[in-house]
Amino acid sequence: MKYLHTMIRVNNLEKSLDFYCKALGLAELRRKEVPSGRFTLVFLAAPESPEAQLELTYNWDPEDYEGGRNFGHVAFAVDNIYDKCQQLADHGVTILRPPRDGCMAFVRSPDSISIELLQKGEPLAPAEPWRSMTNTGSW
Repeated sequence: MKYLHTMIRVNNLEKSLDFYCKALGLAELRRKEVPSGRFTLVFLAAPESPEAQLELTYNWDPEDYEGGRNFGHVAFAVDNIYDKCQQLADHGVTILRPPRDGCMAFVRSPDSISIELLQKGEPLAPAEPWRSMTNTGSW
């Protein structure tokens, strides 16, 4: 498993970039505008460790981030998303967003931190029981 990024929602992208890049010293690695979803993703990292990234998510429509909603998730790439989800389920972890697409799943830590699991490389072919599972709760 490889650590990928931590996501934080921001209210003002320019102010946030000023803080994280100019004040803190992180570098912008890449940016993705998603007009259909009305959001922008900006990935940052410290120059010494570009593999450990911070994802800033800027939603174009104003939103009040109460109760820690501005913190999104911690993400890990896994060799086989189905095997990892089964391992977690065997340990009593609820798969909140099953990997129906063979690519992405979400679980929560005991402290309700959202954990995103992403399949390394190409998505796996959809497979049961994952393909038929519905979402549970929120992630």
